[in-house]
Amino acid sequence: MKINAALTPAKLAKKTTRVFELAGEKIRAVDAAWDPAKGTPVFTVQGKYTSRGWTEWTQGFQFGMAFLHFDATGDTAMLERGRVKTVRHMASHVSHVGVHDHGFNNVSTYGNQRRLMLEGKTRFNQAELDYTEIELKASGAVQAARYATTNCRQPWSPLAGAAGVVPGGYVYSFNGPQSLFADTIRSMRSLVVAHQLGHALMGEGDKPTNLLHRAIEHAATTARFNVFFGQGRDSYDVRGRVAHESIFNRNDGQFRCPSSQQGYSPFTTWTRGAAWIICGYAEQLEFLDTVKGAELDAVGGRRAVTDLFLETARATSDYYIDGYSAKDGIPYWDSAALNTHRLGDFTKRAADPFNAHEPVDSSAAAIAAQGFLRLGRWLDANGEKAAGKKYFQAGLTIADTLFDEPYLSTDKKHQGLLLHSVYHRPNGWDHIPKGQKVPCGESSMWGDYHAMELALLIQRLGEGKYYTFF
Repeated sequence: MKINAALTPAKLAKKTTRVFELAGEKIRAVDAAWDPAKGTPVFTVQGKYTSRGWTEWTQGFQFGMAFLHFDATGDTAMLERGRVKTVRHMASHVSHVGVHDHGFNNVSTYGNQRRLMLEGKTRFNQAELDYTEIELKASGAVQAARYATTNCRQPWSPLAGAAGVVPGGYVYSFNGPQSLFADTIRSMRSLVVAHQLGHALMGEGDKPTNLLHRAIEHAATTARFNVFFGQGRDSYDVRGRVAHESIFNRNDGQFRCPSSQQGYSPFTTWTRGAAWIICGYAEQLEFLDTVKGAELDAVGGRRAVTDLFLETARATSDYYIDGYSAKDGIPYWDSAALNTHRLGDFTKRAADPFNAHEPVDSSAAAIAAQGFLRLGRWLDANGEKAAGKKYFQAGLTIADTLFDEPYLSTDKKHQGLLLHSVYHRPNGWDHIPKGQKVPCGESSMWGDYHAMELALLIQRLGEGKYYTFF
């Protein structure tokens, strides 16, 4: 990636304003056309949102976008839309014991609703605050209960000689208790918010499980097995590589192999999976700063946890920037898919969403860009100004590309906001337009939502403000 060091959040103000102008049109269009009986809108086909039965993991993005739009514009009709739709449709997601998606669904809705009130953006209402906090407490505990152990008993760190954290367990994916997904790091928001609210998961004999500790244990296990650090773990161990899934033997908790559901292979990097890691660890670093040191002693101490989170975020960020991103900051859907070699040295030129070989994934770019901004800001605040500037400017560079054509959807007939998003390339779920050979020109709920989160963060930074999920 060629990082533009001259960009500032203020210089992107016109683009972020345009994002929210278009987002309002798209939200209203989807709301007017969508039949809830069809399930949840997931991605577009020929510009119209469609569903795809897997799990209803995108509904929180659908209604969360209304809260983000209100946050950026002050449009009270959007605030009311978010409130009403959340009450009407989201309760089942709070009590859903079969998924790993609580961060996506519940923090995007109840979490945003609560955040807006605590920030003074909406009128204080104790009953509304209590309602959102009860939902967030329950969500964090339900998600934490979806838990499997590994056979690891010793602390581990990606840094040689550093104190570590025991990678002793994880919140397992909807595939079952043998499966640890990279994506799930963003659902650790549910656990830490519930912990922040004073909640715990209660088990047999009224035994409490500390939700913060479970989130950190999950993060340590994900870093240990889903992320690679160039330490010779296998023949393809490149620092920053991410395996979408790790598989464990459930008889003894032993790690068996890397896997991938949505990437090309276990030995390449599905770029949206890597983006979840980049964003997830960066925002958890921010959360750690709110935690008292004594609360971290049981999981290895502040230094051990911080070092693990930071090195994971940096390794995956560096590989994105220097390894598989195109020159303009947009990655293809996988770092080395079947026909990637036909693209030539794609890192030396802007990504081409209309190429004949492999699709780009704009949603991976939007997710990662937010992580870069948060990581850069955290490093700057902790004395690493040069490194912080690198990641921060990388985030702005990606946003500068995404918030313009051909990625920003200006067609009023297209219901999506961020174009050239890819869902599940191996399953062939993504639409290939007539005359094209790979998917392009379509949008996804997670891509649209994270484009808005990115735009809101940049808008806040341009105003000398900030926001976090907590």
